[in-house]
Amino acid sequence: MEQRFTFNQIASVYRTARPDYPEALIDDIVSYVGLRPNDPILEVGCGTGQATRSFATRGFPIIAIDPGSETVRAARETLAQFNNVVLMEATFEAWAPNQTIFRLIIAAQSWHWVAPEVRFSKAVEVWKWQHTTSSYIDLLRTRSDHQMLAPTKREELLDEITRAINRQGGQFEVDYETHLYIAHPRSRAP
Repeated sequence: MEQRFTFNQIASVYRTARPDYPEALIDDIVSYVGLRPNDPILEVGCGTGQATRSFATRGFPIIAIDPGSETVRAARETLAQFNNVVLMEATFEAWAPNQTIFRLIIAAQSWHWVAPEVRFSKAVEVWKWQHTTSSYIDLLRTRSDHQMLAPTKREELLDEITRAINRQGGQFEVDYETHLYIAHPRSRAP
């Protein structure tokens, strides 16, 4: 048995022992992505539904997949009140996407279990980042390497990037990776 499948054996313990995610974190994600009420979310490795519940309460349509029959059963119990969540038993690698293009793909505590040769390439197939040339130029303005340029040089560079994108019909691909690291202090014995 692969290590990533061991959670299925302890689904009931997993559901009660694992903490929920802070609502402020979920709010930050929703705000950062700019999610609108009907934007679909794909959750990879939903486990027993802790993160799923936090997004479901906000009304987003969610397809949540997990490879364990018992974890999916526990997630169904956790999420029984939500009609905006579809649970599927599958690994991300084996999951057959439908025609849905997702505005957000989440993997709370599970992305590292997806095969490296599949995780990003498959995610790109079903993910939509809505961007425009001006939003990309604004993103570049926030980069420290661009901020270090003299203002006139920076504007010349950004103007040239805009022209280059427009010469390609305004279409471009952006590889963008975000990492979230969270820690908290351990309790100290008295």
